[in-house]
Amino acid sequence: MRKIIYLLLLMVSAIHAQTKMTNTEASLLKEKVKSQAEKTNTISSNFVQYKHLDFLSNDIVTSGNLAFKNPDLVKWEYVKPFVYSVIFKNENLYINDEGKKSDVNLSSSKLFKQLNKLIVNSVKGDMFDEKEFEIAYFKKEATSEVHFRPINKKISKYIKAFHIQFNAQGDVVEIKMIEPSDDYTRIVFSNRTINKPLSDAIFAH
Repeated sequence: MRKIIYLLLLMVSAIHAQTKMTNTEASLLKEKVKSQAEKTNTISSNFVQYKHLDFLSNDIVTSGNLAFKNPDLVKWEYVKPFVYSVIFKNENLYINDEGKKSDVNLSSSKLFKQLNKLIVNSVKGDMFDEKEFEIAYFKKEATSEVHFRPINKKISKYIKAFHIQFNAQGDVVEIKMIEPSDDYTRIVFSNRTINKPLSDAIFAH
């Protein structure tokens, strides 16, 4: 009996934690986020990344810094527990693994170009394309959360869904990328700064 009551309490808690938006609320959020994205030329932020794998009892936790510069420069720099960076630049992916450098040209693969575009747009939060995604809008306490499920079957082989959380200003505060296996990567942002001048040297490889 106690277990049943506990389960019911968990279910009630989950229901209250996330509720679906009305069409009006969803439209207002979409307009706010798109307006914010259009005004965003640079982003710099700290982040903590949680990699959840079903066969592990604990998530793999890493942390670092994000740099974004319009239109499509993105750098993920990991600093703990290891030093590693990934740069998306001019349809190339540049990897620096503790001094060991490599690069991948994405221009020859339409799929990788699409995935790269998704990553860039997820950082800004501007993914509201109903031709590309099934979109659902939710309220979560102090934030809003939007679920983007790719319609393209080739992309859905790699990414089952994006769950993106926005604060009251329409900025991205968390990204969750869910794989078809239901393993996922959750990235939580902090100390986010918008439109601060960023040198091109940051994206050097």
